Amino acid sequence: MPLQAPPIFVTTSFDENETQPGTISPTSPSMTGYRRDSDAVTPKTLTGDQITFLGVDGAARSRSSSLGDSSMLSGETALPDHPYNGIDTISVSEALNPDPGTEADFKVQGINPFAFTAGQLNKFLNPKSLAAYKAVGGVRGLERGLRTDLVAGLSVDEVTLEGAVSFEEATRHKKRGTLGSESTYSAADDYTAARTGRATEHGAPVDHQFEDRKRIFKDNILPAKGAKSIWRLMWEQYQDKILILLSVAAVISLALGLYETLGVKHPAGSPPSVDWVEGVAIVVAIVIVVLVGSLNDFQKERQFVKLNAKKEDRVVKAIRSGKSVQISVHDIMVGDVLHLEPGDMIPADGIFITGHNVKCDESSATGESDQMKKTPGEEVMRQIEAGIASSKLDPFIISGSKVLEGVGTYVVTSVGVNSSFGKIMMALRHQPEATPLQVKLTGLADNIAYLGGGAACLLFIVLFIKFLAHLPSNNRTPAEKGSEFLDILIVAITLIVVAVPEGLPLAVTLALAFATTRMLKENNLVRVLRACETMGNATTICSDKTGTLTQNKMTVVAGTIGLDSGFSAQAEDAEDEKVSSIPKIVSTFSEWTKNLLLQSIVINSTAFEGEEDGAFAFIGSKTETALLTFARDFLGMQGVAQERANAQIVQLIPFDSARKCMGVVVLLPDGVYRLYVKGASEILLSKATRYISDVSNEGPSDRELTYESAKFLTGTINSYAERSLRTIGILYKDYSQWPPIGAKVMEDDASMASFDDIFNEMTLVGIVGIQDPLRPGVSEAVKQCQDAGVVVRMVTGDNVVTAQAIAAECGIFTEGGIIMEGPSFRKLTEAEMDDILPRLQVLARSSPEDKRILVRRLKELGETVAVTGDGTNDGPALKMADIGFSMGIAGTEVAKEASSIILMDDNFSSIVKAMMWGRAVNDAVRKFLQFQLTVNITAVLLTFVSAVSSADGSSVLTAVQLLWVNLIMDTFAALALATDAPTPQILNRKPTPKSASLISLNMWKMIIGQAIFQLLVTYTLYFGGMTILGYSTENDASLKAAGKATPRDELNTMVFNTFVWMQIFNEFNNRRLDNKFNIFENVHKNYFFIVINAIMIGGQVLIIFVGGKAFSIVPIDGVQWAICVILAAFALPWAIIVRCVPDEFVRKHWYNLVRVFSPPVRAVARIIPKKNKRADHQSDEEKGKTGEAKP
Repeated sequence: MPLQAPPIFVTTSFDENETQPGTISPTSPSMTGYRRDSDAVTPKTLTGDQITFLGVDGAARSRSSSLGDSSMLSGETALPDHPYNGIDTISVSEALNPDPGTEADFKVQGINPFAFTAGQLNKFLNPKSLAAYKAVGGVRGLERGLRTDLVAGLSVDEVTLEGAVSFEEATRHKKRGTLGSESTYSAADDYTAARTGRATEHGAPVDHQFEDRKRIFKDNILPAKGAKSIWRLMWEQYQDKILILLSVAAVISLALGLYETLGVKHPAGSPPSVDWVEGVAIVVAIVIVVLVGSLNDFQKERQFVKLNAKKEDRVVKAIRSGKSVQISVHDIMVGDVLHLEPGDMIPADGIFITGHNVKCDESSATGESDQMKKTPGEEVMRQIEAGIASSKLDPFIISGSKVLEGVGTYVVTSVGVNSSFGKIMMALRHQPEATPLQVKLTGLADNIAYLGGGAACLLFIVLFIKFLAHLPSNNRTPAEKGSEFLDILIVAITLIVVAVPEGLPLAVTLALAFATTRMLKENNLVRVLRACETMGNATTICSDKTGTLTQNKMTVVAGTIGLDSGFSAQAEDAEDEKVSSIPKIVSTFSEWTKNLLLQSIVINSTAFEGEEDGAFAFIGSKTETALLTFARDFLGMQGVAQERANAQIVQLIPFDSARKCMGVVVLLPDGVYRLYVKGASEILLSKATRYISDVSNEGPSDRELTYESAKFLTGTINSYAERSLRTIGILYKDYSQWPPIGAKVMEDDASMASFDDIFNEMTLVGIVGIQDPLRPGVSEAVKQCQDAGVVVRMVTGDNVVTAQAIAAECGIFTEGGIIMEGPSFRKLTEAEMDDILPRLQVLARSSPEDKRILVRRLKELGETVAVTGDGTNDGPALKMADIGFSMGIAGTEVAKEASSIILMDDNFSSIVKAMMWGRAVNDAVRKFLQFQLTVNITAVLLTFVSAVSSADGSSVLTAVQLLWVNLIMDTFAALALATDAPTPQILNRKPTPKSASLISLNMWKMIIGQAIFQLLVTYTLYFGGMTILGYSTENDASLKAAGKATPRDELNTMVFNTFVWMQIFNEFNNRRLDNKFNIFENVHKNYFFIVINAIMIGGQVLIIFVGGKAFSIVPIDGVQWAICVILAAFALPWAIIVRCVPDEFVRKHWYNLVRVFSPPVRAVARIIPKKNKRADHQSDEEKGKTGEAKP
């Protein structure tokens, strides 16, 4: 079942682009029973080898259903009058019995200090079972049995626990009090730690905390996916059919060589036969190829495991020792009390304790598309015991689901592999799919292999015919004839090895691994590999404003209370007589006015007090923390917790991106119900009919908001917006009862009024302007994007004036650009959108749906779209975009799960870095492709022509030499060319279109130009070298008899040496893909390139000096060395000549060549069957069924 977006999404801010950061733990002001002062704890970090976090995959779900039709649960049974969907109707006494195959979960090794086992707690879900919930004694039974505290949570001092709580002790009926009040039972009675150590101020050492809980219930970590061993990788690398064929030929060659050496009598005085050396050399070369390839794969897997570990770690909000703290998801324990807030991805199963209007989307966990409202565990147990429980009661919190709205707490009952989502993830583990670039390269590699294979087959046929033609006159022994035939076969097979570009997929893998690792250091956490390469070709970026373009460090700098009481902390207002300083204007407020403003800010807020980096701070939405700072500094706020403890909340209205406001209803001491609302000023002003007229009056003093007054306030809002200030409006209204007479009530709770029905005829308290300065370097980053051919658009919830001011300040809004509001944009027809989009630069007052519509239309027009988002509602747009960027600090977990890259610092400049690295990945692959195709063409043609023209059918490049060239070409070059870091100049070109070929015209120009040069040099040396260098063949017979090298042997060695050195020099040429000449730019910064080339040069020198018979070479002198290196070095100036050839000239002749050769190539490709790659993406579960998976 596909995910279905619920009709209502909730965030906790004043525009859809600014929501709760990852460190926020919002709570209702009235929930003093479960909210305590925050004390941030730094989470423990595990390495990638140790963990695989319980990630949330939107596509994964179980087959269990949610609660269905009505039923009654009472006494010892849970038997409804009729069957219904989704609820366990077995008797309570049987509710905790193990299902077949799960018996091990109900057993515990050693003493169990808890009343329950992991298996018993798993019975709450799949399907949801109120019978099991009743069997454990409800939420109070869990509190006793898990030795926790529903108010204070686990103790930070807990290590091991003394004694044990029996099942009967935990589940027996005890008098229950309300949460936070005294009762006849205290969880602390059973809550003793036998052994603790205080290594830090936060309690016991992290490594030793909760040893008993980990032993019994495990931790919230999935076992690391079974990484392939180095031996398994080597075996898979060796499964290449060509390598196996070459191995068979090598063994036969070795056997024949040994027979010629040991089994044949040689004339006295003749040199010993060493024909077996070639067979050994081929075997050694195959081992090296397998070893290098498998080591690369092994290193790649380790790098991605580390990246995944980083990607899957996050912090959650828990209550420990009575304080709200931040802990890693890996550190969640059974018995922990966790906070719930809009946008959360539930990290572990549990039971809802208490909260306000918590609704969850469980579609990804259960397949149920409806919003599931949660009922507090105490209320569920009360109804069960009273015999009035219905199936609508749902206290179950399911891991993998999302919190849509409301705030609250829940107690964790299952973690890691025992949680419902953990079980799903263990069953669905599969190999990551290849990226689009890898798929494209694999197809190209197949086509190149077909051509190389065709050339090898043709070579074998020609040489075999020559061998048969000379057979009657061949006077050699049968063993020597067999060896001659085997040499022909080995050369043909080796040519296939060289032609098959197995280094292409390796190059993209290495480039991605290198880029993602470096990107993490630059605050880009890549969650989806394909995004890394796609970002390089992005044509447009739709960016949020708050926190991305701006610093998200907000301060109240201006405001107007009523109509006349204006204040400002900005220098431009210093000389305005109508505007006073903040302390001066606040001094004119009466206590009633000051208290009204204070309560509007503090009670109607989800931010709270805590610690960041060891210092006191308000934690939450930056807009709300700015208001709280204003209340603390100027309104005499004592403390957030203290102020909220004195308020009696009746209804909480969470922030809604559609309304762009939030509210709370409070019962005042005099019996009046007061509704506080704050949010986007222009929207709230439209809902106001009155305003505060006298701020000094001790009591309500308001007047009707006339047209002139509204016009004045609109001007005030615009004046703030023109200074790039975010404007927040504050309203209130009093009622004699709640819900108000005649007001609509919520369908699922008649005690709650429908906010949209009562959100009118409000009294305006005031408007404040909040400053959020631009991030340093944003203007430069935007300019870089524009220079790179990437259109930057700002999508914000702010009004048009503010949006325009900030867009102009950072360079997004330019002359001729268009600014639109979301409501107007979404009403456009497709034709109208297509006409406006090229000039649209700012979308103001936009909702997440507007952003999604914008992204969809841009993609339909062929754009490659990158989008930033941080709110729960941004999920659809992030998923739809080619590259979705979520905010690592301010983003909700839903947004992070929907994104492909997480900006760890929420900074727009990091998007530019991601684009640079994306282009670097694509460039790295193209550089390697250009290099490899040059070597392919040269090696294949040189081997083919020299073998056919040779009298004995031998190639100038032997099998072992070709394997060394193949190692250089496939592995070393991939390592060297895939590790070039991007330079700022990489942005000085337009993005590559999606339809563009992997090999550009400029690349073909260099490939063919260098291939022509290399073939000219090698053919000249091979065919004319004897004459040019003055070598004679007169003494060849005597030299061979004496076991010395002939001039032809020396010349062949020079051909091989020159060929390899040309590849080394050409590697430098391939560092550039354009027509510029500086191929050494930043080469000193790429240590990989330097080291790899040093290894290649060292290896080649070593081979020439000591390779001997194994490589079929002989020593050469200094002059010959100089000839080889100087001839090869001409590849550098030749590349300059090639780059000077006009592109238009090449294009004209290239298309003619394509028309001639394209049909036969396609015909060959159609004849050869394609490999079935389905097995490459089998899941572990599927492999297990076929016996292929590791046990």
